[in-house]
Order: sequence, then structure tokens, then C-alpha cells
Amino acid sequence: MRRAPIGVFLGLVIGVVAVGWGRGLDTGEQASHVEAGGYLIRNASLVLTMDPNLGAGGILGQIEDADVLIVGDKIAAVGHLGQPLPGVRVIDGGGMIVMPGFVDTHDHLWQSIIRGCAADGDLLVWLGRCVRPLRTPLFSESDAYAAVRLSTTGLINTGVTTVVDWSHAFNPDFVRGNLRALNDSGLRYAFAMIGTAADGSDIKAAKAEFIDPNPLGTLQVAATPRPGAVSGNTAVATAVAKELGVKLHFHLNEHPDERLDDPFGILEAAGAFDLGRDLHAAHAIHMTDDEIAKLAELGASVSHQPLSNMRLASGIMRYPDIQAAGLRIGLGLDGGTNDTTDAFNNMRAAVGLQRAKAVDEHESPTVAEVLRAATLGGAEALDMEKQIGSLTPGKQADVIVIDPHALNFSPLLRTVNQIVFNGQPQNVKWVFVAGRALKEKGRVKDVDRGELRKAAQIATNNVAPALQP
Repeated sequence: MRRAPIGVFLGLVIGVVAVGWGRGLDTGEQASHVEAGGYLIRNASLVLTMDPNLGAGGILGQIEDADVLIVGDKIAAVGHLGQPLPGVRVIDGGGMIVMPGFVDTHDHLWQSIIRGCAADGDLLVWLGRCVRPLRTPLFSESDAYAAVRLSTTGLINTGVTTVVDWSHAFNPDFVRGNLRALNDSGLRYAFAMIGTAADGSDIKAAKAEFIDPNPLGTLQVAATPRPGAVSGNTAVATAVAKELGVKLHFHLNEHPDERLDDPFGILEAAGAFDLGRDLHAAHAIHMTDDEIAKLAELGASVSHQPLSNMRLASGIMRYPDIQAAGLRIGLGLDGGTNDTTDAFNNMRAAVGLQRAKAVDEHESPTVAEVLRAATLGGAEALDMEKQIGSLTPGKQADVIVIDPHALNFSPLLRTVNQIVFNGQPQNVKWVFVAGRALKEKGRVKDVDRGELRKAAQIATNNVAPALQP
């Protein structure tokens, strides 16, 4: 591993620190980080920058025995930085791994309260038993809030710093609870919302009230191009996405029977192909060569949910072919049919599925490729790579610190491989989003776990009578 030049990073430190202290920030909490001088993660054994220009190891950008400086909401410098600046809080990174936070490119956060539902069913059975019965005003605002806060706490615990929440938006109270929980979590998020109003007024109202005031929040429009799908009219969703200049985030060919509905025909008839790069497809399992080529031609991105696909017997995405076509690929945890919020387990499944299918230990994604897909690749899939996804100075400080000194990780032999094959949420000790610590010394901050569990159980009890056996 090569050491980064001190002089280069010293210049970056001076420049970014000057910007950080000279710029006014919106919230007192963010401002307090500036006044305190930020954080210096010092003497980390390994830093994975995900920036090939900042270290060795190809796409991973590895630097050994290095420091990471956070000032305000940004990465100020990475390398061997010498003595800390006055007022900077020093975190002892000795023996630790520092890397960008994970990016969850497709999830359904409310589904934490239906874990275990229809464990013996495929996608269509699961939807029939566990989701469609809830398409009534059954959900209260507090139910939605509790469900989403449970999920966001789990995401932070495993090192996810950005999540895309494809919300079923069952009713206005649900939407309010869902978005309040996202804002309170401190996560960076995109809210993919199903609209019920033909003019998109409900989506626009949610955007104005909850998303626009939060610099960490963005909007997407949700759809499922199937006749009578729970997501409503694809043409309306497409029109709203075009008007607002946001992504259309849709489920695509998750189940083999979906091919009978000609989702590509539905998307084309709706004018969705005009969105080009703003098309974000989840699952994309049962795809022909021509369909993969079409998505690549459009510049679309794809989200892969390996654990959910296994649970529902949905099939295996053609990851190597999709990657070879040049499509941007991120990973997603996919809510209730993942059954966990474990980003490490999701990476393992992404690697293992392709190896088992191909009977080839060299099949994509490799360890390096899956780590990239879980970080910078996810950022690219969301067109957020200029903000997040790598520890490049000047980007947002979405950073995690992993402690490998635990029984599940020990003994250390090939650290990068062990992140994927041995890592667990318990190994994540610090999580920063925009320079704010959401997990500190192994514990998610500002969360009463007992109260969270109690509220989630109440929400489950409220909706359980509607669930089919």
C-alpha cells in the first residue's frame, strides 16, 4: 500500500478548513461541528477511499496507516496529516478500517413491522398476504413513524448512510409519518413516492413540506409498470417525474410472470424512456439481452436485491451481463423480504449467488466490485457520485469506521476480503452522515431502543389483523 503525500493533503486541509469555518450553516447542530473543529480519525490501519487516485488497490483506493479529517459536513483530507488542528475531536483509529458509508439503493422501510410474513410464499403470494391487505387508511402516522424509525436505526447500525425508500404511501397520515421518521433519522435519503392525484399534487405537497427543507433529502417518483399495480398509473408517475426533474424508480421483472405484462411496453407507452438517465430499475431479474441493451442505451441504473430475491425464490439477476453492458449497479436491502438491515450479509449474498449460478469463483461481482457497488456504485446509480460514495476531499463526510477486533472478524489475514465475508453490523463503531455522528462507539445515538421496540410492536399489532395467514 502506498502512502499519500503529506504536502498535497496539507494544502487540502487548509483550503477546506477555511471554507468550512467561513461558511454559515443552516442548523445549530451542524454549526456545532464547525465550532468544535470537526473530527480527525487518526492512525486507521486501512482506509478504503473508493477513489483510485488516492491510494493503491485499483478501484478501492487503499491507504494503510492513514488519517481522515472531517470538517463541517465534508471530507477535508485523507492521508498522513500530522498533528491535529486545534479543537478537532480525535478518534483513535488504531487497528480500524475507514471507508465510505453504504448506499442502499432500494428499500421499503415501513416493512420492518411485517418481518416474517408469508415466509413460504413467492413475490405474488407475499404481496397478496402482506402488502395488498394494507391498502386502506389502516396505517396511522405513528404506525408509519415507528416502522420507519426501526428500519433507519438498523440501517445506521450496519453502516448505511444513504437510503432510497420506495414508499407505498398508503394514505396521507402514512406519508407524514414516513417522512418525519426519515428526517429525524439523520440519514441521507431519497423518498420514492407513489402518488394518487392525477396532477401529482400529493407528491408535490410532500416534497415541499418535508423534503425541500432537508438538505439530506431528495425526491423520486415510484412506479411498478404492471396493469393494476399497487403503485398506480405509470403514465401519471412518468409525467410527474418529468415535471419535477426527478428519477422514476420502478420495479422491473422481479417475478417471471411480470414478463407477461410487457413492462417495457408499458414504460414506452407512458413516455418513460424519455427520462433516460433518470430511470432507476429495481430487481431487473428476468431480462433478455435486448432489454439489458435497451436500459444501457437509455443510461438507466439498476438496483440489485440478492437477499430478497433468494427469500422469494424470484431468481438471480444477470449481474455480470448487466455490468458488462455498462449499466450502473447499486445494492438494495428491499424491506420486509430481506428480513434484516445487514449490509454485509447483502454483499455476501451478491457475491455468492453469482458464483453458485456460474460455478465460477471468479464471476462478478468480485469482492472489490461488490464493495464498490455498495458505496460509490450506489452513489453513481443515484447520480450522487459528486457528493458521496468515496472519501475524496471536498465530498460529503458520509463515513464509517469498522472495528475488526471481534470474534467474527478475527484473526486478520486478508482484511478487504474479510469486510465482505466476515463483517457484521456489530463491527461498525462510528457512522457519520454529512459530518454528523449518528453512531458513536458502537451505539446508534439519540435512540431509546426499548421505546423503539415498543412502538414498532404496537404498529405491528395494529396492522396484523389485516394480514392474511
